[in-house]
Amino acid sequence: MTDDGKATGLSDEERLAQLGYTQVLARRMSAFSNYAVSFTIISVLSGCLTLYLFGMNTGGPAVITWGWVAVGLMTLFVGLSMAEICSAYPTSAGLYFWAHRLAPPRSAAAWAWFTGWFNVLGQVAVTAGIDFGAASFLGAYLNLQFDFEVTPGRTILLFAGILALHGLLNTFGVRIVALLNSVSVWWHVVGVAVIVGALTFVPDDHQSASFVFGEFVNNTGWGSGVYVVALGLLMAQYTFTGYDASAHMTEETHDASTAGPKGIVRSIWTSWIAGFVLLLGFTFAIQSYDGALGSPTGAPPAQILLDALGATAGKLLLLVVIGAQLFCGMASVTANSRMIYAFSRDGALPFSHLWRSVSPRTRTPVAAVWLAAGGALLLGLPYLINVTAYAAVTSIAVIGLYIAYVIPTLLRLRKGDDFAHGPWHLGRWSRAIGVVSVIWVGVITVLFMLPQVSPVTSETFNYAPVAVLVVLGFAAVWWFASARHWFLKPTVTETAPGSAAPPTTSPATSPEAGVTAEPVDP
Repeated sequence: MTDDGKATGLSDEERLAQLGYTQVLARRMSAFSNYAVSFTIISVLSGCLTLYLFGMNTGGPAVITWGWVAVGLMTLFVGLSMAEICSAYPTSAGLYFWAHRLAPPRSAAAWAWFTGWFNVLGQVAVTAGIDFGAASFLGAYLNLQFDFEVTPGRTILLFAGILALHGLLNTFGVRIVALLNSVSVWWHVVGVAVIVGALTFVPDDHQSASFVFGEFVNNTGWGSGVYVVALGLLMAQYTFTGYDASAHMTEETHDASTAGPKGIVRSIWTSWIAGFVLLLGFTFAIQSYDGALGSPTGAPPAQILLDALGATAGKLLLLVVIGAQLFCGMASVTANSRMIYAFSRDGALPFSHLWRSVSPRTRTPVAAVWLAAGGALLLGLPYLINVTAYAAVTSIAVIGLYIAYVIPTLLRLRKGDDFAHGPWHLGRWSRAIGVVSVIWVGVITVLFMLPQVSPVTSETFNYAPVAVLVVLGFAAVWWFASARHWFLKPTVTETAPGSAAPPTTSPATSPEAGVTAEPVDP
């Protein structure tokens, strides 16, 4: 990878204007803060542990350990490809804007439209997955401390409460959110170190290396070991989501063309290392595999902490985990709302005029914050009737996000040497890394739509394909019926004094032409 510095010689605001947008959001974030958002959303204390039960049933210790190594490497390739494009186009529109700029002119708007819709789906689903996982672990703690009976209904109520908390923080505590994102990095690093240290030195008994690296468990009902191993990769791949947040936060970041791509890549490799250490710590410390699987808390990591460390220490460290998950969900709502804001700025969501509005006091998209939280709640509600709902939500997050992640890379490969890279780029490795990224995303997109439990019934059905097809179908109908006539096609307007969201230049318009464009809001 190569960092040529601020090669364009333009300020962040000038570069944004060159890309066709007026600076509206407040630029308060440093490079570290930008990285912190993505690192917090990846959150190994969230993804690794909330899907640890899934991993224990779908491949067991061997797939948990080696799956993390393999998926982390593949994710790094995907992230490197994204980072290079982010450097060229540092705007909160992110992936769909990249697709628009990299696609052939005749089909550019269509590529952008569908990329944006997949990105919205994935962002909402990953917010749902994070906060639902936090609700599950909070329920486990309340069960241990106050004998709180964990039921699907009560878990959904906790889920709704956590989403409301994150919505309020992103509405009224903007500066607090920025501070907490920075604190979150150290919370995760120190938290992982303390938890792994305790699990290493306190218990008298540990599992053997052959167990941690070689024990295969299949509780899925499927007979094919290869199929089960492939399904087990979901635990790791779901954890490695959300790092596109660094791109979505570039309009609020100083030196965005280098800070954004560095934030993407750094968040992946630091999470890769931290997650590997965390998973080894928990898996070596398992005192009873069956006991952890059948834990009354419903959260095997909580039972592992209790069995290995005792009730007091176990519950204290469980609070550390829950705190990390709450940080993660808060950052996810932030990034999700920026994506919704940017997509609505181009008129691509129903009632876009509402979602693109910006608070004059905080200069943040408040309505988009609550759409992000509300959409996440809707995705989690099937848990009331479907026992595999959480795995389905995480599958939706992976499928939606990674399709959106890889479309710009595919278009960048097609563009070849005509791609004008930014100050941070991959040099001669760009094509090879991009090809690996496209192939990997194609594999996992098919894989995570498949049934996860046998026999397949209404209670075990993986509804990820249904959710993906519903969103894709809606976007396709709207595109052919209306959006293809106006999406990313500018109309001349006048700037309205005191407007909450000032008119912007469409990405399809040359800023040099002197036309300020406001996308039509259907």
